[in-house]
Amino acid sequence: MPPNDRPGGLGVGIVGMGGIGVLHARAVAELAGRARLVAFSGAGTPGVPGAVRLAPQEVITHPDVDVVAVCTPSGTHAALTLTALEAGRHVVVEKPLALGTGDALRVARTAHDRGRTVSMIAQRRLEPGHVALRRALDAGALGELRLVTAHLHWHRDDAYYRTAGWRSAADQGGGSLMNQGVHTVDLLRWLCGPVESVTAQSGTLAHAIAAEDTTAATLRFASGALGVLTTTTATPPGFPATIALYGARGSVELGQGEVLRWDVPGVPPPPAGSRASGAADPLAIGHAGHLAQWTRVVDALEAGAPVPVGVDDAVETVRLLCAIEEAAATGRQVHPGSL
Repeated sequence: MPPNDRPGGLGVGIVGMGGIGVLHARAVAELAGRARLVAFSGAGTPGVPGAVRLAPQEVITHPDVDVVAVCTPSGTHAALTLTALEAGRHVVVEKPLALGTGDALRVARTAHDRGRTVSMIAQRRLEPGHVALRRALDAGALGELRLVTAHLHWHRDDAYYRTAGWRSAADQGGGSLMNQGVHTVDLLRWLCGPVESVTAQSGTLAHAIAAEDTTAATLRFASGALGVLTTTTATPPGFPATIALYGARGSVELGQGEVLRWDVPGVPPPPAGSRASGAADPLAIGHAGHLAQWTRVVDALEAGAPVPVGVDDAVETVRLLCAIEEAAATGRQVHPGSL
């Protein structure tokens, strides 16, 4: 039976029912009639009647599952996404798509070869302030972009790292850049265009972990604009992330759900959004952003249209993350396009 003709809509399987998996389950539940949770793996409880708990491979191959949501630790995203694609499923994968450019490109090739879609969760693109800023940029309302600053100054205590070992290990996707900073890096690239080169430094300043907890990077965009990015989990009590863009005709600074500055001639500021932030609690973000992206994924699959934050787009975010990591590790200027 074609997915669109299934009773209840698209069948969804969630691999990884931790805190983030539960947010996905809540989002899918609000799409009742268009999507339904069929099966899940992991220790958590989705609170959705009728969904069955299975082993990860059984979730992926369940005959009623059309879309697999990968909500496991970051280091497993690429392998599970590949498995789901090879089983003929569409995939919604938590950030990041992969930890390395090679794995990200393998996922992209497989998706194209199998004719399946991959949507990486990047729900911050859908916040009202960022949507309005992107429209202003596309309309040229800020003029030539000159300077960009983005700061994610959060706090995670030692218990956070003890609870899940992967958060402490750089080779498993831990660290303030790859784990917490990924959304900010994605926003920078989405709003400001490709990055031509990066330099960076990183350090482990507050935690006994095998990953950085603080990174500072400089970026030169292909447009010629310069940027500064900082990420950390070492600044208690934790502060909402900010992003500021300065152009020849206007400037904007956004917090999480807040418009801190909107100096764009002829363009009114957008309404405030939700101020939910993971600054001190990773699950304080709520599921509204996930619902917004899931809604667009279901719209796209029903219409046979491209999904939001598709696989090629997601590859470029991984490429930039890896360039920053390499620049910090080597002390050299790195060109993301060479990775």
